[in-house]
Amino acid sequence: MSDSRPAPAHHIAIIGGGPAGLMAAEVLSQAGARVEVFDAMPSVGRKFLLAGVGGMNITHSEPYAAFVGRYAERQAQVAALLQGFNADDLCQWIHGLGIDTFIGTSGRVFPTDMKAAPLLRAWLKRLREQGVVIHTRHRWQGWNADGSLCITHPEGEIALKPEATLLALGGASWARLGSDGAWLPWLQARAVDIAPLQAANCGFEVAAWSQLLREKFAGAPLKNVAMHLAGGAPRLGEAIVTAGGIEGSLVYALSAQIREQINAAGQSTVYLDLLPNRAVDNVAAALSKPRGSRSMAKHLHSALGIDGVKAALLRELTDKATFDDPQALARAIKALPIVLVRPRPLDEAISTAGGCASKGWMMG
Repeated sequence: MSDSRPAPAHHIAIIGGGPAGLMAAEVLSQAGARVEVFDAMPSVGRKFLLAGVGGMNITHSEPYAAFVGRYAERQAQVAALLQGFNADDLCQWIHGLGIDTFIGTSGRVFPTDMKAAPLLRAWLKRLREQGVVIHTRHRWQGWNADGSLCITHPEGEIALKPEATLLALGGASWARLGSDGAWLPWLQARAVDIAPLQAANCGFEVAAWSQLLREKFAGAPLKNVAMHLAGGAPRLGEAIVTAGGIEGSLVYALSAQIREQINAAGQSTVYLDLLPNRAVDNVAAALSKPRGSRSMAKHLHSALGIDGVKAALLRELTDKATFDDPQALARAIKALPIVLVRPRPLDEAISTAGGCASKGWMMG
């Protein structure tokens, strides 16, 4: 007589309760696995919630070629992954959680309420309904001598031997939210190839702003501008002048290239276009008109609408000779060079580059 009892579910442990770990838990539990998620923090998705404070940018609606091109040297690898789950699939997945989305003027996609918490609540509800067990305040501490997972929690320590373990540990930014990079030595001890952790999607510092710029304009937004690196196409967007340099979505989009140039040469120059919708000849013509008794500051404002932080940056990064030459000033307005010398500290970065570089590394 045949045994009609169902085969026992495979036991999978997931270390890390961020979006990657939760998504893995959803897929594996849907496939019939018995999934347990272990996270060191009092609640899961803490960095996810922090990212949602500024509006919860989910994905981008740009054409596929431009979208996949953002992954640079990993484009081929990511393209293969996107064949199974692309930006449209992500939006449909979110809609399935009862969360509506909209496309902003920048092409980025957001939840209609611009918040992360409702999305996370709906997601966790679905996971629990699928049988996923989530353990908080359970910190993975590497492996025991017998190969079991060593996990500590407020009541003591457990040794766990699942059939498979999936590590979704994050990088090393915003350590107070759980991504502290403590896993690095444990993987290195197992001969896993680890690329150095570096800041990604981060701000950068200049050698020094003037005291005036720091005191009066730190935190000021640069709206309707474009930025590019030498030889690169300009990107439209927004940035923010900080006390030590620049940050914001426009800077983040170029952060990998900026960081690698700094790594190679000690600095990187980005070019800021203060008037991306006007050609350089048009700007020069406006500047060449007689200004009479008006100051240059008033002339810039009336002729081109340049004032505030844009005017301050122009003064900061050009000399008197440039200001006295309409053609030279027009070129500066269209490509104002900002020399960046270092990224902001790793712990401040939105995300982390580097980490596990071994291909096909698995553990039982």
